[in-house]
Amino acid sequence: METSLTTLSRTALLALIFLRPELALAADFDGGQLSALWALPFAGILLSIAVMPLLLPAIWHHHYGKISVAWSLAFLVPFALFFGLGAATTGLLHALLAEYIPFIVLLVALYTVSGGIHIRGNLHGSPVVNVLILLVGALLASVMGTTGASMLMLRPLIRANDNRQHKAHVIVFFIFIVSNAGGSLTPLGDPPLFLGFLQGVDFFWTLRHIFPQTLFLVGSLLLICYLVDSWYYRREGVLPVDPTPDTARFGFDGAANFGLLAAVVALVLLSGFWKSPVTFNILGTDVGLPGLVRDLGLVLVTWLSLRITSAQVHLDNQFSWGPMVEVAKLFAAIFLTIIPVIAMLKAGVNGPFGAVVSAVTRPDGQPDPMMYFWATGILSSFLDNAPTYLVFFNTAGGDPAVLMTQLAPTLAAISAGAVFMGANSYIGNAPNLMVKAIAEDRGIRMPSFFGYMAWSALVLLPLFVIISLIWFR
Repeated sequence: METSLTTLSRTALLALIFLRPELALAADFDGGQLSALWALPFAGILLSIAVMPLLLPAIWHHHYGKISVAWSLAFLVPFALFFGLGAATTGLLHALLAEYIPFIVLLVALYTVSGGIHIRGNLHGSPVVNVLILLVGALLASVMGTTGASMLMLRPLIRANDNRQHKAHVIVFFIFIVSNAGGSLTPLGDPPLFLGFLQGVDFFWTLRHIFPQTLFLVGSLLLICYLVDSWYYRREGVLPVDPTPDTARFGFDGAANFGLLAAVVALVLLSGFWKSPVTFNILGTDVGLPGLVRDLGLVLVTWLSLRITSAQVHLDNQFSWGPMVEVAKLFAAIFLTIIPVIAMLKAGVNGPFGAVVSAVTRPDGQPDPMMYFWATGILSSFLDNAPTYLVFFNTAGGDPAVLMTQLAPTLAAISAGAVFMGANSYIGNAPNLMVKAIAEDRGIRMPSFFGYMAWSALVLLPLFVIISLIWFR
C-alpha cells in the first residue's frame, strides 16, 4: 500500500491530525487505531444537510452537489495518502457497489413508480375521511416506501381539505404516520431498513419483531389526529364552498404502475430468498448474482414506468427529478464518508468511539435496548435516519445473524428508533421536507422548524416513552 509520498509529505499531513502517528505504518485499515477526527467529513456532510437548508437556503440549493463532493474529498484524499490509492479505490468501490447503488436504485424505482400513479377525484376532509387517508397511507408506506406513499397520498389529502381553514395539523400528522411510522415493517418501507436488509437482515424480520410497536404508535397517532382534527373541525362551523369540483370520478390514472410496484416487491424478495454461490469480484468487492439481478430488474422497472406513464399523469402529480437528484448526490457523500465511522464503531469499547459504545451497553457487557432506541432515535431526529441506523447497527456488532437472534431486542430498538423518531423534526427523514414543501406550495401555512418540533414533542415523545418502557426495558 505504499504511495509515492515522501516521509516529509507524510509528516506534514500528520500535522493535520487526521490520524495518530502510529498509523503511518499501518498495514491495514484498523478502526481501533484511527483518530476520532476521521469522522469529521461524515459529521460535516450530515450537519450541512441539517443546517444549511435552514440558514443558507440559496447557497445550499445551488451548491449542495459541490458541498457533497468537498466533504467526500475531505475523507478520500487523506485516506488515499495514508493507506494508498489501492486501498482508497477498494473502499470507494465497496461503498459504491455493495451499498450505494442497491440503495439508490431501489429509491429511484419506488420514486418513479409512485410518481406514475395519480389519484383523481375529490374527497371532503372531515376528521373521519382524513384519518382514513392517513391509515391507507400508513399501510402503503411499508409496501411502496415512505417517499412513494407520501407522494401518492399527500395531494388527495390536500384536495380533500382545500376548503378548510385549519389543516396544517393534518399535514403534521401525515408526516408522523405516512412519511415515517408507517414504513417500519419492511425494507421497502424506509431507507434504514433497506440498509439493514443489504447487511443481511431478513426481509420479514422487522414485520415479526416491531409490529406491536408500530401498531401501537400508528393506532395512537390516528386516534390523536381524529381528536385534534375533530376539535378544529367543530371550531370552523359552516365550511366555505369546496374549490375542487366533484365532477371527476374517483379512480387512478397510471394504474399499470401498480403492477410495476408488485414487480419491485418481487425483485427485493427474490434477492433476499435466492441463495446463489455465483459472485463477481470487482477489485475486491464481491457482487452476488441475486443482488445483481435485483438491481438490473429495478432499473428495467424504472424504465418501463417512464415509458408507459403518460405525460399528463406526471404533470398532475407535479413529478420532477429534483428531489431524487438531491438525495442521490447527498447519499453518495454519506456512504463514502461513513467508512471510517463504521470501522471505528466496530472496534468497540477500545476504539475512538468507546464512550458511545459504553453508553448503550449495560454493566454486564450486554447491549441496552432502551439506550439504543433513544440514542438511534435522537440522532435520527436531526440527522438522516439511514446513516444513523447504519452507525448503531455496527455499534451493536454489525453481525446480522447475531442481531436477529441473541440481540433481537437491540436490533428491534435500533430499527424502531431510526424509523419512528425520524418524524421528530423536518430533517429527520427525507419525505418530511418534501411534504412540507408541497403543502406550502399549495398554500398551506406549515409550522416553522421549531413549531413542528413543538408538535412532535407534545404528541410523539410521550408515545416513545411508553414504547421504550413496554418493549425495550
